[in-house]
Amino acid sequence: MARPKSPYTYKKRIDTKCYQFTLNPSCGLPEKTCKKWQRKSFLKLPDELAIYRNPKREADVKIALGALIDYLKKQEEEKKRLNAPNEDITVGDWVEKFTIIETSPRTAINNSKNRPPSIDTFETYKSYFKRIKDDPIVTLKMSELEEDDITFFSTRLALQKKKDGSLIGGTRTHAGIIKFLRTAFKNYQRKFPRWFNPFTALDAPLVNYGVRDSLPEDEVMKLFQPGVLKTTMELAVCACIFLSGLRRGEVAALKPEDLNWSVHTPKIVVRRAWQAYGKKKRVLGPPKGKKHRNAPFDPILQEAIKKLWQENEERIDLLEKKAKRSENEQTELDNLKKREWVFTVNGRFMNSQWTQHRFPRWLKDAGIELNGREIVPHSARHSLASILEERGTPMRHIQELLGHSDLVTTKIYLHSTEKTIREIGKKITEAREGIADPPKEEESKGEIIPFTKVS
Repeated sequence: MARPKSPYTYKKRIDTKCYQFTLNPSCGLPEKTCKKWQRKSFLKLPDELAIYRNPKREADVKIALGALIDYLKKQEEEKKRLNAPNEDITVGDWVEKFTIIETSPRTAINNSKNRPPSIDTFETYKSYFKRIKDDPIVTLKMSELEEDDITFFSTRLALQKKKDGSLIGGTRTHAGIIKFLRTAFKNYQRKFPRWFNPFTALDAPLVNYGVRDSLPEDEVMKLFQPGVLKTTMELAVCACIFLSGLRRGEVAALKPEDLNWSVHTPKIVVRRAWQAYGKKKRVLGPPKGKKHRNAPFDPILQEAIKKLWQENEERIDLLEKKAKRSENEQTELDNLKKREWVFTVNGRFMNSQWTQHRFPRWLKDAGIELNGREIVPHSARHSLASILEERGTPMRHIQELLGHSDLVTTKIYLHSTEKTIREIGKKITEAREGIADPPKEEESKGEIIPFTKVS
């Protein structure tokens, strides 16, 4: 009688003294899944099973493999649930598909257009689904939906309250959830053309976005006064968001090859951005809109980056000359020598908190009174758009600069682009070099210190 095959095999490597394992179909998992777990290290276990990544004894190995098999079986069950026959699928199960990259029909559609999935978009979809997962509509079958079901759902959604006690109706969140559901239902209708889409009779809610807070030109100039931006890095980043209009995730994702130093037409090519930038699971992907764009590369930013890179080289020399380096110093040195990013902190790319923490101090040191305005790092883009609009820059040029897909988004920001930005940059340079009229004695805290240029 043949001996039943073990659900898994494992062995300890002689070189690393670490265990490797292989899952066999006899464990109850599909053969396709088992093939993904052949000759794998325990370090490859998913984050949910991180406590099992370093087994020391065979008993620990068996416990870890048992936990992995149970975990994968639950995933397979969830996959089967989400891939249930469409005629029986509920609204909740169908809509939940769109919150997961692996199961979302939108992923395949974007792949066919050579557009990678956006982590930020799926995080937003998850937050939308979280708001509706307890609503009665999610238990209804897609095939049984009627117009009244959607109408009543929209009313219930509008009457939900936010954390501050105000109603969600008429807000961006309300409009976003309705738009999210319309997208999911439209994809269902694409699969079943004869199915009646109950959203057809319900228009998307209109939202009064209003004009977002921004800084006028004179207050932007205050940020670049001596004493406000303490380091070359602060000057470079501030110039990048206020004079080039880049988002924080785009600034941190800049690489040296993205900078065009042409004498006649210098520019920044925005090719990538950090998605889910403020979270641990951030990934490097395309910029918002999934399109490359050119941004102005003002001389003041050019000089700041040159000086910043010069400081990095001096730091490399200093670390290399040290006879004994700590582990952190060695890691910093290795990262600096890669010269992978334009802006680095300890050799690594700049995280989301770097600007977030410094921005309030910049405003305070510049003497800018907010007076109820909500001014955050992203307000730099709003400020640039407003300044350009006041100076008569065509809306289409501002739209291209900011990377907006439509003019409606650009208009939310607004209270030849390159020429105007150069004029603003020139005023900043003049102020820093003392060409402009100095402030009055009673308003001044000291002399204007010239910015040292790097050749």
